[in-house]
Amino acid sequence: MHLQKAIQNVFVQLTASLELLNDNQYRHASKILSNASIGQHVRHIIEMFICLEDGYAGGIVNYENRKRDIVIETQKDVANALLKKIYERLHKENKPLVLQAAYNEDTDELIDFDTNYYREIAYNLEHAIHHMALIKVGIREVSDIEIPDGFGVASSTIKFRKECAQ
Repeated sequence: MHLQKAIQNVFVQLTASLELLNDNQYRHASKILSNASIGQHVRHIIEMFICLEDGYAGGIVNYENRKRDIVIETQKDVANALLKKIYERLHKENKPLVLQAAYNEDTDELIDFDTNYYREIAYNLEHAIHHMALIKVGIREVSDIEIPDGFGVASSTIKFRKECAQ
């Protein structure tokens, strides 16, 4: 499926860039990113996919119940291994799911939304790209490594730029 291929491309870009960073750069609290680290953004991407994976069998996905595992945000090798594991597990059949969220810090009352597995994969892909744009800012603050042109850029934007260049 095209969606899994797109996620593979994004994960390959992310993993390759992380491999060029040292652990201190990965954990650095970026002033530009409101004191968040590259690792915190990577953890957030990973945990969203893990929530989807965990909710698939029971049919209920709740992204608000993320674990927020400090190991992922402080150890880039753990993050890279999880990105690989997530990709390997994405090849499931589409099926209806319920997305649950409170969307309000003053209540625990959950709202249920009908969704499906492929829709949530697409959401997580777009969400990952958004966070990669922030990660790119963080990488530029701590390193001069080469970042691919399409890193953190939506495929629709890349297509638009190509059309404009012609």
